Amino acid sequence: MLRTVTAVAAGKAARIFTRLRGGGSALPGLVVERVDPSFLNRALSAVPGGIVVVSGTNGKTTTTKMLTAILRAHGKRVFTNPTGSNFTRGVISSLLGEVGFNGQVDADIAVVELDEAHSLLFAKEVRPTHALLLNVARDQLDRFAEIDHTADLLGRLATSTLRGLVLNRDDSFISRIAHREGITAAVDYFGVHPQIADRLPELLEADLRSDTDVVVPPVGGSDGLLRPQDERRMEVLFGDGVTVGPVELRQRGLAAMINATAAVTMARQLLGTAFDGTAAVRALREVAPPFGRGEVVDINGQPLELVLVKNPAGFTVALGTYGSTPVATMIAINDDYADGRDVSWLYDVSFDSLASRGVAATSGVRAYDMAVRLHYDGIVTDKVEPDLTAALDHFLAAYSHEPKRIFCTYTAMMALRKTLAARYGLAAMGEDPAGESGGVGPRSARTTGGAA
Repeated sequence: MLRTVTAVAAGKAARIFTRLRGGGSALPGLVVERVDPSFLNRALSAVPGGIVVVSGTNGKTTTTKMLTAILRAHGKRVFTNPTGSNFTRGVISSLLGEVGFNGQVDADIAVVELDEAHSLLFAKEVRPTHALLLNVARDQLDRFAEIDHTADLLGRLATSTLRGLVLNRDDSFISRIAHREGITAAVDYFGVHPQIADRLPELLEADLRSDTDVVVPPVGGSDGLLRPQDERRMEVLFGDGVTVGPVELRQRGLAAMINATAAVTMARQLLGTAFDGTAAVRALREVAPPFGRGEVVDINGQPLELVLVKNPAGFTVALGTYGSTPVATMIAINDDYADGRDVSWLYDVSFDSLASRGVAATSGVRAYDMAVRLHYDGIVTDKVEPDLTAALDHFLAAYSHEPKRIFCTYTAMMALRKTLAARYGLAAMGEDPAGESGGVGPRSARTTGGAA
């Protein structure tokens, strides 16, 4: 107990220090891990409604935020890690805002977003009761190497899960996990309605196994299928005839709707007969895009849209969702650890949608690499400026009277967002303007989101 008290005190002090310095959401967790390695288990062991892990390559942060909002709309007190710091130490840092010196969080349920590898580290400390597994794509090849390795990590997480799994029926890397040896949890699926199956290839990695290995599971009664009505409006159809929606999201595009479908399906599995489709619709309608995921910042009366990109599938989807509108565009690419140090993935993305307008600027550590990649697609880059602040200053000044968009990798997004927060009074990273950061009670979203 003394070790826990010491760890919490040291972590809370580190949390205050890092916030005064303007960032560092994982550092307090690292401090706690060093002082009390059992802190994570002690903090979450008493959560009565279960511990849900959300993992996969793309969509973790958005899906976690949507699921948390739905559960809170049902009156549940939910602990979550809302900043996108999805290593175990990021979860611990979020816990520090909720626990007393006894080290336990007072919540009905925990919903945590975790990186594929760190989900296993988490599961060694705390066995998840439920897991929501989204997709598998090439990402951070320096860490994960082959895509089968990533799929295996998620499969191992599934075997550690006690009660329930929700799997992506359209991603064969994920759907086949249901047949993995050692799976004991009940399995439900989410996916898209057959009417729009032709739109899936841009979202998924091709599985080159034989057709006999790629089997789409039949639709069960608790499986949720997405049926879009346009680029924002959607409904989720369950196999037993229940329909949730229609609902208009504040984030546009097929990827956001699939994330919402995953969240609704997981919420229904968790809540059972207490699930209320009307409450789910009300919650989804108010969920603003997480930081940098299609978030819109008002810059002197003109919208600036921040779009996170981090792998071929994600960048392709982002260009299809946002890049078709020819607005002034900047691309910021870093190669820090959190981004993935190997940026060869840029060559698996087609940038043709940017050809008509060109790119105003490339920036970040890999600014010149990005400009060269655009050159191969015949796209003109007006300015190459590795310094992010200098590039942002040029971009905002040169295109001050029109809508703008920045595609950026994770650390570039964090740096740009920090600068924008200081200048325009936005909530800083780690502070949720929707009121969903930290506290475990019901919340409502109030951030600015949507399209430019």
